[in-house]
Amino acid sequence: MATIDTASTGTPPRSGGITKEERKVIFASSLGTVFEWYDFYLYGSLAAIIAKHFFAGVNETTAFIFALLAFAAGFAVRPFGAIVFGRLGDMIGRKHTFLITIVIMGVSTAIVGLLPGYATIGVAAPVILITLRLLQGLALGGEYGGAATYVAEHAPRNRRGFFTSWIQTTATLGLFMSLLVILACRTALGNEAFEAWGWRIPFLLSIILLAVSVYIRLQLSESPVFQKMKDEGKASKAPLTESFARWDNLKVVIMSLLGGTAGQAVVWYTGQFYALFFLLQTLKIDAQTANLLIAGSLLIGTPFFVIFGSLSDRIGRKPIIMAGCILAALTYFPIFTALTQYGNPDVFVAQEKNPVKVIANPDQCSFQFDPVGKARFTSSCDLAKTLLAKRAIPYENVAAEPNTVAQVRIGDRVVESFEGSALTAADFKARNDAFTANLGAALKDAGYPEKADPAKINYPMMLLLLTVLVIYVTMVYGPIAAWLVELFPTRIRYTSMSLPYHIGNGWFGGFLPTVAFAMVAATGDIYYGLWYPIVIAVATAILGTFFLPETKDRDILKD
Repeated sequence: MATIDTASTGTPPRSGGITKEERKVIFASSLGTVFEWYDFYLYGSLAAIIAKHFFAGVNETTAFIFALLAFAAGFAVRPFGAIVFGRLGDMIGRKHTFLITIVIMGVSTAIVGLLPGYATIGVAAPVILITLRLLQGLALGGEYGGAATYVAEHAPRNRRGFFTSWIQTTATLGLFMSLLVILACRTALGNEAFEAWGWRIPFLLSIILLAVSVYIRLQLSESPVFQKMKDEGKASKAPLTESFARWDNLKVVIMSLLGGTAGQAVVWYTGQFYALFFLLQTLKIDAQTANLLIAGSLLIGTPFFVIFGSLSDRIGRKPIIMAGCILAALTYFPIFTALTQYGNPDVFVAQEKNPVKVIANPDQCSFQFDPVGKARFTSSCDLAKTLLAKRAIPYENVAAEPNTVAQVRIGDRVVESFEGSALTAADFKARNDAFTANLGAALKDAGYPEKADPAKINYPMMLLLLTVLVIYVTMVYGPIAAWLVELFPTRIRYTSMSLPYHIGNGWFGGFLPTVAFAMVAATGDIYYGLWYPIVIAVATAILGTFFLPETKDRDILKD
C-alpha cells in the first residue's frame, strides 16, 4: 500500500508537549464521549430500580435478570452500530458520523426519563424501554471507533498510546459521572422519593449534555489523515467488503476480537459493573455506600488509563494488555472472596460456621429464568432456591433420592420445603408464607444478615480491593484503542476496528452480568459467575500473545 507523506500531515514522531490544536481535539472528542457513556451507563447503575418499575410483572429474581438482559440488549446491537456508522465514517468522514451518534444517544436517554412504568402502560413499558436501549447501543457502536480513530489520526506516531488513552478514560468517567449524579439526586430527594420518581432526573439531564456535546463537536474539523486521503480520491467506496470479505483483513479482525477485545471486555465489566452488582445484590450493601465505594475506586484508578497508555508507547501495547488479563484471571476469586469478608463479614462468618445446603432431587430443580412471567416454580426444590436466591444466600447442592421433598440444611438445622404444584392458590400462599418465615428465622439464627451492617464494613480494604479491580481495567483498556487503530489501514480503519471492539465489549462484556448472575442462581455459589470472565481472559491472553503482532512503531498513515 502507498504511504502518505508524514511531513505533510503533521503526525511524524516528535518529543515535547501537546499543541493547542491537539489539546482541542483530545478535549472535544473525549468530552462528547464522556457524555455519551454517561447516558449509556445510567441504565446499568439504576438496574435494580428499573427492574421494579418496568419488569414488575415477574418474580423479583427474574425481574432483576430481565432488567440485566435489557441492559445487555444495548450491548448486543453495538456491533451493528459499528457496521452502519463505521461504513459511514470511512466513506464520509469521522466528524459527521459521531455528530449523528451523539444525537441519537442523547435523545434516547432523555426519553427514558419520561417513559411511564409497567404499572401505568403495562407490557408496553418494557418493550419501549428495550427499544430505546437498542437505539443507545446502535449509537454507541458508531461513537467509539470514530472518536478513537479521530484522535489517533491527529497524534504523533510515538505518542498514539498517550493521546488515545484519554478517549479510554471516557467510559470510566461516564460511569463515575452517572454515579455522582445519582448520589446527588438520591441524597437531595431521599431514598423513597428517588426510587419512586427521582431516578428519572439523571436521564432528563441528558438534554443539557446533548446540547453541550453537539456545540463542542461542531467546532472540530475533519481528521487531516482522512481528509488528505479523500482529497486524493483514495477513500474506500466499499469499506464493508474490504474489511470483512477479504481474508487478509478479516483474519486480523477475528484475531483482534478473540486475542484482544474479548478479554479486555470481561476484565473491564468485571472490574466496574459486576463489582457494583456484587456489592448491591450479593453482599446487600446499601446503594449509596456501594456507589460511593465504586466512585472512589474509579477516581483513584482513572489516571492509570493515561499511565498505561503512555507506557504502551515505550514498551508496547500487547505486554500490558496480556498482563492485565492474566493478573485478573489469577486473582478474581481471592479478591471477590475478600470483598465478601470485608463488605459483609456477617455472611462470610455465617457461611464458614453454618454452611447452607439444598438437599433435593436434581430432576425437580429448574433453571429459574422466566422472561415472560408465565412459568410457575412450585417444586420443593425451586421454592427453596427462590428464597435463597432472593436473600443472596450462598448454598451447596446435594442430590437427594427421587420423590423426596427438598430440604434446606443450615448448619445442623433442617428446614423442610413443600410441594406446591397441587395446592390451591390460598393453600399455596399459606404454606409459602410459613416456609418463608421458618427459613428466614433459621437463617437469622445462623447469623445470615438481611443486609450488610454499615458499622462492620471495612471501608479502606473495600476501596483498596475495588481499586485493584479498576487498575486491571486500566491495564487492558488504556492501550487497546492505539492497538486497534494500528492494526488496520486508514481507508477501512473505522469499520475494521469498530466491529471487533463492539463484539468484544457488546457481547462478551455486555452479557457478563446477566450470564454471571444466572450461573450463581443456578449453582448457589456466589463466586461461580467469575468463571465466565476468567476463562475468556485466559483464552485472550493465549491467543493475543501468540497470534497478534506488536504495533507501537507502525506507520498508520496508509491508504
